[in-house]
Amino acid sequence: MHLSKITLLSEEYPTDRYYPFNLAIFHETRSLVFTTPVTFFVGENGTGKSTLLEAITQAGEIHIWRNPDGMRYERNPYEKAMRYFVKLSWVNGRAPGSYFSSDTYRYFSHVVDEWAVSESSQLNYFGGKSLVTQSHGQSLMAYFRSRYKIRGLYMLDEPETALSPRSQLELLQLLQEMSAAGHAQFIIASHSPILLACPGATIFSFDHSPIQSIEYEETDYYKIYHDFMTQREKYLPNSE
Repeated sequence: MHLSKITLLSEEYPTDRYYPFNLAIFHETRSLVFTTPVTFFVGENGTGKSTLLEAITQAGEIHIWRNPDGMRYERNPYEKAMRYFVKLSWVNGRAPGSYFSSDTYRYFSHVVDEWAVSESSQLNYFGGKSLVTQSHGQSLMAYFRSRYKIRGLYMLDEPETALSPRSQLELLQLLQEMSAAGHAQFIIASHSPILLACPGATIFSFDHSPIQSIEYEETDYYKIYHDFMTQREKYLPNSE
């Protein structure tokens, strides 16, 4: 364990009119305590789970690989400001780590390929193959296997996006192995009932305000998938 707790400094928020500071959940949640090596953030889109994940990353001085933002018709000046109002409590001092999302990974993999043009040994770290020329799922798993062997705090935003169910099972096994080794801690925003089944993981629901810890079987993802698999006729058009 590296990160033991985060505290939201809601009394210092610069506004309550703009996202994410206009979300009640960030006013009603005072802190989150991390007691397990794997923690999941779950909830509907727009509930703030990815925003908080990014804020933790930036408050922990962990780099997010991304292209510079392009031109936009309208900008929210507070959109990326949550990091300044999240206090991190470390177990033994600040830990290194990384942040993953499909968008940032695309940029990162191309940067690594450019480095390899002048120094091909850069790819040895990822199994000796270009991350760009592999299929997206193979590339992701090569990255996960190499990166998560290193001591650190790892944030993942919906890693299941480009992974098949079989690859999600591989990632699930990797999460168990790396966290059991005692050097890696994971905080993951996810909609995947496969990943959420990680034994011993804590699940924080952003569908509750304040944020609450819930059991796997209480997640909407488990309920919906289980209901569909056992009673799919309820969800399919009448074929008669």
